Amino acid sequence: MHIDPPRSHEAERRVPESDGATALDRRTFMAFFSSLGLGGSLFPGVLWARAQGVAEITTEIVAEAEKVAGLDFTAEEREMMLRGLNSNLEAYEAIRAQPIPNEVAPAVVFDPELPGRAPDVEDRPFRRSRPGEVLRPGTVEEVAFWPVTMLSELVRTRQVSSEELTRMYLDRLERHGPTLEAVISITRERALAQARRADEEIGQGRWRGPLHGIPWGAKDLLATKGYPTTWGAEPYRSQSFDYDATVVRRLDEAGAVLVAKLTLGALAMGDRWYGGRTRNPWNLEQGSSGSSAGSAAATVAGLVGFSIGSETLGSIISPSTRTGASSLRPTFGRVSRHGAMALSWTMDKLGPMCRCVEDCALVLDAIHGADGADPTARTVPFPWQADRSLAELRVGYVPGFFQDEDATDFDREALTRIRSLGIDPVAVALPDAFPVGALRVILSAEAAAAFDALTRSNEDDLLVRQTRGSWPNSFRTARFIPAVEYIQANRVRRMVMESMATAMDGIDVLVTPSFGGDVLLTTNLTGHPAAVVPSGFRDNGTPVSFSFVGGLWKDAAALRVAKAYQDATGWHRRVPGAFAVGPTSGS
Repeated sequence: MHIDPPRSHEAERRVPESDGATALDRRTFMAFFSSLGLGGSLFPGVLWARAQGVAEITTEIVAEAEKVAGLDFTAEEREMMLRGLNSNLEAYEAIRAQPIPNEVAPAVVFDPELPGRAPDVEDRPFRRSRPGEVLRPGTVEEVAFWPVTMLSELVRTRQVSSEELTRMYLDRLERHGPTLEAVISITRERALAQARRADEEIGQGRWRGPLHGIPWGAKDLLATKGYPTTWGAEPYRSQSFDYDATVVRRLDEAGAVLVAKLTLGALAMGDRWYGGRTRNPWNLEQGSSGSSAGSAAATVAGLVGFSIGSETLGSIISPSTRTGASSLRPTFGRVSRHGAMALSWTMDKLGPMCRCVEDCALVLDAIHGADGADPTARTVPFPWQADRSLAELRVGYVPGFFQDEDATDFDREALTRIRSLGIDPVAVALPDAFPVGALRVILSAEAAAAFDALTRSNEDDLLVRQTRGSWPNSFRTARFIPAVEYIQANRVRRMVMESMATAMDGIDVLVTPSFGGDVLLTTNLTGHPAAVVPSGFRDNGTPVSFSFVGGLWKDAAALRVAKAYQDATGWHRRVPGAFAVGPTSGS
């Protein structure tokens, strides 16, 4: 899930190159581990790599591995190690001989909740905004950029049928999809059948809710029965599953209409996939960033009513920043990942990518909760009440994020606007006593395990990106990460979680530049939710963003503050000129 950050007002923001650890040469790699006080602990990985293709490990192999890893054992110690090392070698071979599908999760389950800290969320009835009077315009295509909050009223009141709406979006997908390079599969037959069923049900007075009859697009890492699920990667372009992902099934149950499988960078890194590079609707010379590249671009270009993306380390936040989408990365465990490509079992999250904040709330309400298939998924109340006062919310900010060299006038203006809403953010300090950047090793190790077979088969050579920072090299590099250090990194992660919990005590929402400090990496490691919205446009016409990080399970609080800011600014109402259709309306 490559973070290909948009440029700030004056300079490129400095954010991680990718969701996987950047490939490192030996010197950098050793320095990386030395920064954690691990010294020559690369020995297990080096030894295993050196032992490939031999019948057994010898004392000579152990000695060679020591030199690379910076260790120094005696001859007696080497001899004593041999029996255990060769036993491990046999165990590794036995494990490798066992096929492990990508969907099989490890027996160890990550929980963002610390012991003794139950979810601090009230269970209140879901209450959306009153849409007011919504009237059909002259042509159906004029609603292409309308938010779900308005589209749903057109469909509910039968001014526009779901089939009309669906055919309009299918036509735009076919016309503009190739320009954006944002579409992998158009699900025409499925979409039209779902739209006709929606019209029939609504005609009989059986309206399922605000997503009923609304066309949407799925990031093509979600299993969809009857259509390929390619993961954006050449080795999997003919792959298909005989079931629907939980998110797909739940949106079916809400009456939504799936019109397309949308692009992602190969194996959820960046915006380059086997068919090209997904474009930014505001600047077709620029990629849309990744890895939820197609979901962001298609939504902002008016090719779908909304979409689903995924994030491990920036893959919702980054393309939303680049394209101006309004999106939510939910609390880890809020949405089941069953049927989604696994990259990092302890960090992957699925979330809505929309044209306005309240659309995100409508979609999350339909897809959240445990399903009995994803062991990390939990059912925790999502108390969205659009008209609820902000006065009861406790909002914080990190002063340094608005003062350092990466801060922009857009960021400072966003904070000023938030204060004008009657919100008085209090200063907070995020964890800074830990090597947070070094914890990317967790993602690197898990991603390499998820695609171990791809590396060992050499089919990783088929991936479109073959750079030092791309997946093939990252997967290979990760073979040298010892299990002990992966566990140690997770122990440091627990310490970061505890520190973050202390920092967020008394705070419901943290308002922040989207890439301020280590906030993106830290909150992805701790599992906190984040809403991201456009916060202005540069002189070149491309958008910038601002984020609202909620406490654990406080997705609704983050969305409420984000909505208040969005309603006061209206940046989300702008439409990319290359895809405009005439008169349009915002939320």
